[in-house]
Amino acid sequence: MRSVKLDNNYITPSQIVCVGRNYINHISELGNEIPDNMVIFLKPNSAIGHQLRSYHQETLHYEAELCFIYQQGSFSAVAIGLDLTKRALQSDLKAKGLPWERAKAFTDSALFSDFVSLDTIDDELALALLVNGEPRQAGTVAMMLHSPQAILKEIQSFIELEDGDIVMTGTPAGVGEIVAGDIFEGQVRTREHVLVSKQWQAV
Repeated sequence: MRSVKLDNNYITPSQIVCVGRNYINHISELGNEIPDNMVIFLKPNSAIGHQLRSYHQETLHYEAELCFIYQQGSFSAVAIGLDLTKRALQSDLKAKGLPWERAKAFTDSALFSDFVSLDTIDDELALALLVNGEPRQAGTVAMMLHSPQAILKEIQSFIELEDGDIVMTGTPAGVGEIVAGDIFEGQVRTREHVLVSKQWQAV
């Protein structure tokens, strides 16, 4: 089983629960409709990776997300994460009305910075992603269609979460193709303070 780091300790999630279509600007850039209900899908523990890959059976796309660890009934820590996506395959599966897992839940399809503990989640909690020093994605909790608290309530209505499970809360606009050699830097911020950052080089 694969682990992530939280405050200098390692935690092994049993699963990763992901929210799709949670930012209006990202829904628009992909030409999707605003869903009537929260879009939720799962990644297995084997999706946790450490190397940013640009290719896995097809070219991969990046999606930066605010990610939370669940512990004792609430979200206790935050990280910046990358949801790697086989966009061509996902588009084909969606067109046929089929599940997305083959495009989203493959091995090493979820990368995370270290997780850092936090006491509260407010509207100013934000993510930022730079590629080769250029801003690509930025988003705040205030921009989400569904807040982290609403996401947790919805998930718990039909899934029993275990301590250490990760929830990825969706991506803002600016997603794109991963190019080998590119340098990705993700950050979680609150106001002007950087809580945690992570750099990856695509291979």
